[in-house]
Amino acid sequence: MKVLIVAMLAVTIAIVAAEEKYTTKYDSIDIEEILKSDRLFKNYFNCLMESGKCTPDGRELKRVLPDALKTGCAKCSEKQRAGTERVLKFIIENKPEQWKALQAKYDPDGVYFKKYENEAKQLGVKA
Repeated sequence: MKVLIVAMLAVTIAIVAAEEKYTTKYDSIDIEEILKSDRLFKNYFNCLMESGKCTPDGRELKRVLPDALKTGCAKCSEKQRAGTERVLKFIIENKPEQWKALQAKYDPDGVYFKKYENEAKQLGVKA
């Protein structure tokens, strides 16, 4: 009986842990293509700023972004974490006006900027 209870507990924990991750459905999207294309970048930016239409993956990004900021991307896959670092570095270094707008919308009090400042420096980001 004890073995059955332990097994059920393990299965429950595994199910809960799986539910706590963001979907990997969009992990195959070519981030470099988006960053190289002003048109694609602008579309995603406008989606995040709620000033344009969103693709399904853009909608998902907009939905999880506040939680990812709050939790340090704890629910991200490794690919999502690496993509996030790449995109942030690109925006900070190449799109300063958009970076300021995103900060104003998603981090108006500078809480997350302060929280992740050391990590950004380790990535070589000059914010």
